[in-house]
Amino acid sequence: MSREPMPDPFAGQPDWAPRPPRPLVPVAAASVEDLRGRRLIVGFPGAGWRGDLRADDRIVQGSRTYVPAIPEQEWYRAESEQIEVFAPLVPVERVWVETLGRAETTATAHRDVISRLVSLDAPATRVPLPAVDGDAISGRRIIQVVDGVERRDLRAVTEVHTNADGDICVRLATELEWYRWAWSGQAPKTLEVPVHLLWIE
Repeated sequence: MSREPMPDPFAGQPDWAPRPPRPLVPVAAASVEDLRGRRLIVGFPGAGWRGDLRADDRIVQGSRTYVPAIPEQEWYRAESEQIEVFAPLVPVERVWVETLGRAETTATAHRDVISRLVSLDAPATRVPLPAVDGDAISGRRIIQVVDGVERRDLRAVTEVHTNADGDICVRLATELEWYRWAWSGQAPKTLEVPVHLLWIE
């Protein structure tokens, strides 16, 4: 019996697992030129934030600028069925746009509570979490990473499970299919994806 250490099967193959996707960084809406269809965060510094909203083109009334903030389900319905939906007007200074930041180079899972503290002056950056580390992921926004390419605007339709082939997977739907399920009752078309390719957005 040899006493030499076993060779590392992944040595020399740093890309055996997908790199983490880029985080979502909030940017003040006033500094973003084209808002239509962009994901929004609205709120008050020190009070709280609300996401899962989409923007329409900004509106200027007198000396004030407003952003129509549409709940995502209504935005998808309006785009899909070409209908008008109600959109509250939010002052531009209370609106942030989710933008893609730079790829994280450090591990993000299992951080302690102190390292997770944020300022309440603006919405926090959202760093993706590997889906395998998430507890309940059904309904959550998901990123699929394949060959270094990020596929976004997906929702988990199931929890992590073992498929008929013994692979650990999650079933995904596009956000349009996910929201159509809510407003029409039509079950979404789904795709089964190995969990190691998925991140919670």
